[in-house]
Amino acid sequence: MLSSMVKFEIARTTDAKAIGMMSCDLIEKGLGWTWTPARVAQNIESRDTVVLVARARDRLIGFGIMYFGDESAHLNLLAVLPAFQKIGIGRGIMEWLEESARTAGIGTVFLEVRAKNKQARAFYKKMGYEEFAYLSHYYNGTEAAVRMVRDLRVRELS
Repeated sequence: MLSSMVKFEIARTTDAKAIGMMSCDLIEKGLGWTWTPARVAQNIESRDTVVLVARARDRLIGFGIMYFGDESAHLNLLAVLPAFQKIGIGRGIMEWLEESARTAGIGTVFLEVRAKNKQARAFYKKMGYEEFAYLSHYYNGTEAAVRMVRDLRVRELS
């Protein structure tokens, strides 16, 4: 059912404004806005970054931005509109990005999440990420983050 409703695809530069606004509203709220449409567009155009979007009936409903290094990747942002959460869209974005990282020969993915965002931390734990560092004052010098990691070389047994 999800696959017929939602389409995952590489972002276009015309998506930068919608992605930037989602970041402002859903991720950066209360921290100041750093992932502006211009910054998002730069990431869309970068060879080292994959920006994936989820669309339902041509409406952008979610996105993920992942930077690919030589041996590790970093999930910069992930968001899904509230009306579309908890139906597998975030998981679909993550699985797509992780499989791309594996294909590129990357073994490890890192990310940071607000320490007080229990819902996001639980989501990433379900995705196989482990918390390994607490970073006080990480966001704008005001809010703590938890750094998480996943070894992509370890496949989960289902």
